[in-house]
Amino acid sequence: MSALNFKAFGGLLLLFLAMAALLFIPAWTFNYWQAWVLLAVYFASSLAITLYLVKKDPKLLERRMRGGPAAEKMPAQKIIMSFASLGFICLVIFPALDHRFAWSHMPPHMALAGDVLVVLGWLAIFFVFKENTFTSATIELAPDQRVISTGPYALVRHPMYAAALVMLLGIPIALGSWWGLLVIVMMMPALVWRLFDEEKFLARNLPGYVKYQREVRHRLIPQVW
Repeated sequence: MSALNFKAFGGLLLLFLAMAALLFIPAWTFNYWQAWVLLAVYFASSLAITLYLVKKDPKLLERRMRGGPAAEKMPAQKIIMSFASLGFICLVIFPALDHRFAWSHMPPHMALAGDVLVVLGWLAIFFVFKENTFTSATIELAPDQRVISTGPYALVRHPMYAAALVMLLGIPIALGSWWGLLVIVMMMPALVWRLFDEEKFLARNLPGYVKYQREVRHRLIPQVW
């Protein structure tokens, strides 16, 4: 196994353990079927995509491994990613507390619908990865990077963010928490800030991106915004 593959699979294992801790410690119980199902769905999907990248696009896998606040080069992006990381932690902890104190009353079929959203989000991310090998986890340009305008990029300029938003929306629902959706609302300013900042960077540094902006008018939601 190469060092990159070892790092990728090791990172998945550490993330699984961290998410399990963030779920079951605040819930203070292992009797939380929604959490077990979400963990299975989330990591089966992420493992499948990782295996695909290992085989088909190891360069993209390497780009995706360089993420988080410390990996960003611009100060503004370090701040944005710090808020985003904190938001993801809250997105897991808050529903676990909701489960512990029974703030929400959600029928089981709705929680399972949340798992479907998580799968759909990961599936959309897979199609983004398949279409665009330059999808770095940080805002940067590869030496040979070019504008991608096909596939999901023909619908919206930021299909990766759109897919991630679907997945994030599914997490609190999958965990049986209506109140957890408030965390999504709190995360939106950081997402929009990053999106605008990335567009300014690409318009300034990537040839052809301004033309692409004129051709594809919508950022996240087709025919809406």
